[in-house]
Amino acid sequence: MVYNTRMKITVLGGGTGTSVVLEGLKKHKDLDLNVIVGMMDDGGSNAVVRDEFGLLPLSDLRKSIIALSDENEGNTLRNLFTYRFSQGDGLKGHTMGNLLMIAMTEISGSEIEAIEMFKYLFNVNGNIIPVTLDKVKLVAKYSDGREIVGEHLIDEPTKDAMIEDFHFDKEAKAYDGAIEAIMTSKYIIVGPGDLYTTTLANIIVSGISEALQKTKAELIFIPNLMSKIGQTRGKTHSEVLDIVEGYIGRKFNHVLVNSGRIPNSAYKRYLKDGEHIFVDDLEENGDRNIVRTDLVANSVLKKEKGDTLVRSLVRHDSQKVGKELYGIFHNGWKSVLYTLLSFYR
Repeated sequence: MVYNTRMKITVLGGGTGTSVVLEGLKKHKDLDLNVIVGMMDDGGSNAVVRDEFGLLPLSDLRKSIIALSDENEGNTLRNLFTYRFSQGDGLKGHTMGNLLMIAMTEISGSEIEAIEMFKYLFNVNGNIIPVTLDKVKLVAKYSDGREIVGEHLIDEPTKDAMIEDFHFDKEAKAYDGAIEAIMTSKYIIVGPGDLYTTTLANIIVSGISEALQKTKAELIFIPNLMSKIGQTRGKTHSEVLDIVEGYIGRKFNHVLVNSGRIPNSAYKRYLKDGEHIFVDDLEENGDRNIVRTDLVANSVLKKEKGDTLVRSLVRHDSQKVGKELYGIFHNGWKSVLYTLLSFYR
């Protein structure tokens, strides 16, 4: 009988924040990496994918494939897969990766099979798992009485207001592979990502919160670097944490908080837009480990040609995040080994 001795790690989220985590961990070959990806994006090219082709959104799947792929000489395949068209009727705003994934889905017969094919092509060492295969839309009800339907509109509101209720327009059942990954992991990482449209969009899928409550895995939360209009503006770290834990129904074991300095040029632009750094009011207790360290990337993100969506200006640094997470995993295993050795003394 062959036993898998690698530590199973699952990242729950989507978007660039999840990609950063995967980029930081993939060099550690003793980790068995899994990513559960949200399937609710309906902005930009994903709107065309959903409306014209009847497929689930592909962008977060594409980003995860690239994040977990091996480097190749000159990064030719990666550059081709991430290329975004900046002009052309029907092409502007699309990435080559999304177009290739549409084609592969039609060739293979399903998006699951398409993922497996691209894992082979890009030599991906890890599992990429949709959180659900149901086609649903996010619905947010606000304190001012408004109701907004659709991830893109919730993600880019015209004015700030507090979300009081958050759900789908119909039932979304968790994909079996997502539940299995949660139940068999040693650690589960949630974040970084937009509170409602990325993080909670996965957790409210039927079966996900229940699995997170039942799993023996330790939960790690990585909050965002800056606030965001319509989701976290005016909130502190503990308030955001309380919201996520409320939806899960369980406390996090570890919280990884940035204490580094945001690049000045980006910070000024955030302040101009009304955003802020979160007040760190987190308190350690016997069940929670809070790690405070520099996690921010020193460079400011440059927007791609042809990209019409609003993006964050700064990102977590993949290597810094990977180092701190690996330290948590390592210390956890040391504690387990110490307990076992003590038992046999």
